[in-house]
This record gives sequence, C-alpha cells and structure tokens, in this order.
Amino acid sequence: MNFLQDFRHPWVAVVLWTCSFSFQAFGQSVNPTDLTRLPSEPLANNSKNGWHTQGFAVASANPLATQAGYEVLKAGGTAIDAAVAIQMVLTLVEPQSSGIGGGAFILHHDGQRIEAYDGRETAPAAAHENLFLDGHGKPIAFQAAVASGLSVGVPGTLSVLELAHREHGKLPWSRLIQPAIDLAINGFFISPRLHAALLETPDLKNDAAALHYFFGPQGQPHPVGHLLKNPELAIVLKDIAARGSMALKEGLWAQAMVNKVLSHPLRPGNLTLQDLSSYKAQKREVLCFDYSVKLPKRDFKVCGFPPPSSGVLTMGQILGILNQTPAAPMPLIQGLPSSDWLHFYNESAKLAFADRAQFIADPDFVAAPGGRWENLLNPNYLIQRSRLIGNQSMKIAQAGQPVSQPSAWAPMPHQTEYGTSHISVIDSSGRALAMTTTIEASFGSRLMVNSERGNVGGFLLNNELTDFSFAPKDVNGLPIANRVEPGKRPRSSMSPTLVFDKATGLLKMSGGSPGGAAIIHYTNKLLLGTLNWNLNAQEAIDLPNFVNLNGPALLEAKRFPLQTIQGLKNKGHEVIELPMPSGIHAIELIPSGFFGGADPRREGNVMGPAR
Repeated sequence: MNFLQDFRHPWVAVVLWTCSFSFQAFGQSVNPTDLTRLPSEPLANNSKNGWHTQGFAVASANPLATQAGYEVLKAGGTAIDAAVAIQMVLTLVEPQSSGIGGGAFILHHDGQRIEAYDGRETAPAAAHENLFLDGHGKPIAFQAAVASGLSVGVPGTLSVLELAHREHGKLPWSRLIQPAIDLAINGFFISPRLHAALLETPDLKNDAAALHYFFGPQGQPHPVGHLLKNPELAIVLKDIAARGSMALKEGLWAQAMVNKVLSHPLRPGNLTLQDLSSYKAQKREVLCFDYSVKLPKRDFKVCGFPPPSSGVLTMGQILGILNQTPAAPMPLIQGLPSSDWLHFYNESAKLAFADRAQFIADPDFVAAPGGRWENLLNPNYLIQRSRLIGNQSMKIAQAGQPVSQPSAWAPMPHQTEYGTSHISVIDSSGRALAMTTTIEASFGSRLMVNSERGNVGGFLLNNELTDFSFAPKDVNGLPIANRVEPGKRPRSSMSPTLVFDKATGLLKMSGGSPGGAAIIHYTNKLLLGTLNWNLNAQEAIDLPNFVNLNGPALLEAKRFPLQTIQGLKNKGHEVIELPMPSGIHAIELIPSGFFGGADPRREGNVMGPAR
C-alpha cells in the first residue's frame, strides 16, 4: 500500500508554531506579561474555500494524513478505520501535536448510538499530589516540568483506537497502519509548520534521539522541503500492525519508554512497565445539551465528551448563559462580531471558566456537583449565572453553586495549556467521528523513544501530566479537584463535537480544534458561526478568534477593527491582541452531500469524492 509515496510534497504557506497557549486565573488577574510570550511570527492565512464532497468526507491537520484517511474510506473502510490510519500518519508528519505516545478522545455516531471512547493518559501508580512541587513546597517552573520525565503520562492513543476499531472497524488493523509505515520508510517533506515548531522548541535538542532526527549537523532544524525518513518509527509501526496496543505495553518499546522517562538527567519520572501493561481505554456516557437559536427559531442537540474533558460542559455553559443575554439574537456586523456581542460572550465565558476551575476533573476521582455533571448545564442555574452580567466587565468571575451543598474543592489557579490535533470523518454509511488527539505541548515532553539500535527517529512521549494542577491545595489546605493522583486522568479541554438537528435527530456536523483551553472557544465559534449566523463551515472557521479564560478579552491580532476594541475597553475590558493559530476542522451535511472546512491558519484539508 504505497499510495502516499506520490503525495509527498512541500507546503508553500508559512505556518505559525504548532501550539496555541491559554491563560486562566481565578480570583487573581492574568499577568499580561505571560501573554506576550507567544511566538512573534505572523499567522499563516492560506485562504480556503471549503470542500464539497459526496459519499464520504475526511478532514485532518495534514494533507498526508487526510490522504491516508481518504484511501481507507475509498477502500470501504469505516470512519474509525480512517481515524486509525490518520493518527498513525500524524504521528510521523505532525509529531509536535499528537501521536502514539499521547492520548485521545473519540466521539462516534453509528447512525443510532453516540459513543465516547476515552484514551486520555493516566498518571503512573507512583505519582503523587506533590509531583510538581520543589523542596520548599512551591510549584516548579512550568517549562521545566514540561521538558522532563515527571510530565509523562501513560499513553492511551493506541488503546483507544484499538477498542474503537474492535467495535466499529471493518478493514484489517494491519492494513490501516501500512500508510504510515510506507511514509516512515520512504520519507516525507518537512512542512513550514513543522519547521517553525522546531525553531520554537530549542530544548528538543537536549534529547539525543530527537537531536539526531530533527536537526542537522550544525544544530539547525532541517529546512522546509527536507525529505525526512523515520526508520525507527517504521519498525515500531510494524510491531503495532502485528500486535496492536501490546506493542507499547510490553517488550522492547515499552522498556524503551520506561528507560527514557527514568533516565531524564534532571527530573526523572516514575513510569513503569506495570503502568503501561495495565492501561485501559474506557467508554463513557456522552454528554449532550440542547441549544436553541432564536432567529429563526431552530433547536439543536450538541454532543461532546464528558469529564475528564471540560470541553462540552464549558461550551454548553457559555452558550446557555449567552442565550439569556441581549447577545442571543445579535447578527454579525459587516461580517464580524460587534463589541456589544463580544462583551456578553466574554462575560459568559468568565462565568463558565470559573466553574470549570472549581468543579471539573477525572470523574473516577471527583464527583460531579450533586452527582450529575448535567447540573452544571441546568437551565435555571445558567439563568441565575446570566444575571451576574451587566453592561461593564466583571473583571474576574467566581465559581457558582449549581447545587445546594457547597463545593469541597478549591479553584485551580492559573496554568498554561497547549495544543493538539483534530480529525473529523463521515463515512459512506453515515457513521461519523470527531476525534481530538494530543501529546500536549509542542513535541510533548521533548523525549523521543528510540531502541538505541542505531536507527534514526522514533516517537515522542507526551507531557500530559502538566494538565494537572501543580498546586494540590489552596492556601487554606482545601484540595484542588484536578490535582495529581495515582492512576488519575488530567482534566482536558479537548472538545470533539457532534451536532444534531433536535427535531429529526439527524446528524448536522462533526467538528473540533486544537488550542489548549482555547479549544473550547474555537469550537464554540464554529457552532455560533454555523448555527446562529448561518455561515457554512469554512466561513465560520475563517471568522477571527475570540477567547476569554476568566481574565482579559483575548482577540486574534489584526482581525478586529479599532472601534470594536475600543468598544470593549469602554465596557471595562482589558483587551489583548494575540496570534491565535486555531486548527478547526469540520464536516457538515448538506442536501447535496457534505461540505468540509479546514482552518486557514494551519495546513489541514478535507477530502472526499468530488460532487
């Protein structure tokens, strides 16, 4: 299966760094100096018109990965089959964002049931709540934690894909791995986005295997268009093709992972072979909320991933609160959100993110308020929260009380979150998938697994444990819900989303985005654009990004007019313009087939039989 060999070509767009950052603070101001630490390069803007297809459609963050998924669907494979092939290729061609050393959430609809497959990484059994504290009981520097053995969680991507494939796959597992094997052997051309990510991650050179693979003799990243081969990964993938997830749970590669984590020169972690062999992907109850558009009146059901994801809960809270404000019927003004609309969105987001920091964590360790996560989406509670919104910025919101008993948790303090990758697929039988997948920061923990047999390359390990709160308790000793605990899954912002017409029950759209905590806002922008403002998926994706993490109003740089920015300032908002390299992908059903959109800020695309 060598169909990808002819698809190796360099991209022409300059694309910003792989990760977008997010900043959140509760009960304190976000430090604006933190926000200036973003890359200064201009965002790429590869104008895209969207794609009309018939029969099936596949969208991913890299054309080579999309091609792999397309070929699988063309051969009669299912949406899950396509996702397996796409993820294996992304491990190779987009190593900064996701891969077999990370985790993923899969939302799947087979035409009748919606299922949620949880492949989130877990903390090793020897992890403890003081994992990221120094000898004085203070949190260590965030970047020091990222690039270390401490940050590595037990990977779940292979396990969750294997579980989903067992239940919904059609083509043989080994066939789905072959495209990535071929590319790893024959090579692919480095894209501008991968090159930019290498420039922005100099500490990747501290790992000998990564240095030898990604950089030239003079220590400079391989240039755009360089043919990069990964023979070590090809061997790993062949083992995965033969043994599935067991290839990373026992044997050579499992031992190599443990050795890499334990041998970090400054901050070794505590991953063990037992941690790897005992990991299990889970199925969870899908979480949905009803969403009504007022002009004209239409009703939708939006479904997403439950905790440990905070995505659908926070999205639902923002939209539910926003619908109780004057913003609900507001149209776009000259194709853009107005300052009045943005004011109400920002205030709604602050309230939702305050609740996110207070309540949401791994449900196997932390109970939902009143025993049901739906209590955070109760319409009466959201109405109550909306009454806190006035005509001036509230600056910082405090968590609410969705049920009568007070919370037993302290709010999680400000902490950075990172990027990921998103895949959407609808196959020829109407099965739909939204999958968000990650290794957390750019190039994860900066640790490349290599068997040390002389082969170049390998695969990167995640730094997912930095999604936990570094501080386990607040100053009063009250525990933080999202603190580190053995076997626990860190809270995530990944928001794979499926949208249905409530009246008919028919699928309308699959979508999602990378972007750390901003994923929630990027995905909400997709929903607002398509459902409220009657844009197609591409037009909605193209809209400028707007984010609030319970602090300043963050706007995509150079995308909003001065009068909009001044209008927000007049309402008391601190406004900070930033590059926001979202990577939204979406496929919507239309009368003539499918219409797919891909973010112009990145290099992704959509494929399917032409209409």
